Amino acid sequence: MERAIASGEFTPQPLAGDLILQFHFKICGDLVPAWSGRWRDAEVRVGEHHPPPPYRVARLMHDYGEDLRVRLQNTSGHMDEMLLETLAFAEGRLLSIHPFNDFNGRVTRLFLRELLRRLELPPVDLVPTDAAGEKTYFAALHAGDQNNWHPLMKIWEQRFEQFTDATL
Repeated sequence: MERAIASGEFTPQPLAGDLILQFHFKICGDLVPAWSGRWRDAEVRVGEHHPPPPYRVARLMHDYGEDLRVRLQNTSGHMDEMLLETLAFAEGRLLSIHPFNDFNGRVTRLFLRELLRRLELPPVDLVPTDAAGEKTYFAALHAGDQNNWHPLMKIWEQRFEQFTDATL
């Protein structure tokens, strides 16, 4: 999947729900054909987070795609507050909706890879590498559940700094 993303295979498709469904189907269609590539149809709980009920997922994902589209139209493409907020929103809101029964983290990381490629941004590390980083990340996601993007924006800023440091 990452090679397909890097090659631009998905470029013609809007950064929206249909692409996210396609990513989900491609990574788990052989494993769980009964519900791969389909929005969640069951109540779930992720740690202390209670994602929205399944009957709201399709509408929330439609709204997510529209919100992301407008945010992307308003970014300059340069590293600034609006770009960091857009990236934080793209990650945090998708994980907050938790649109699938399983594989939400994997699909989100693939979607972020596609977003980074389209924005011509570096392929930063999207996974915390230690326990402290994981704790900070989960706290930032919890803040994002309340539409507070600042902690996740800080994580995005750190991701870009770490990428720059690693390439020097």
